[in-house]
Amino acid sequence: MTPFTQQVVAIIAAIPEGKVMTYGQIAACAGSPRAVRQVVRILHSMSRKERLPWHRVVNAKGQIAITDEESRMMQETELVSEGVEFQLDGSIDLQRFGYEPDPDWLLHDVTSIKDENE
Repeated sequence: MTPFTQQVVAIIAAIPEGKVMTYGQIAACAGSPRAVRQVVRILHSMSRKERLPWHRVVNAKGQIAITDEESRMMQETELVSEGVEFQLDGSIDLQRFGYEPDPDWLLHDVTSIKDENE
């Protein structure tokens, strides 16, 4: 696993119940703000294996990005069960339900990952 992938996995795993992060936010926190599609790929390919809370990741508008209706409903149901509220337009208020990881945690986590890979 690359350091970027490890960082993305760690960030997603740390999103607390009742909170969400955007794909772009995760990419930026992992050190590569333009790697949004990479975050999507990592989430898609590693959610089950790493037991990631995939349902806590939404797009930049605070909307569920999944187009498959069944999976979309599953994500919405999971979020609602954690107390996340959807607005009338189907989006989530990122000011209220968005998660911002502690910068000190991110700095420590990035450093420990780099140390492990050297």
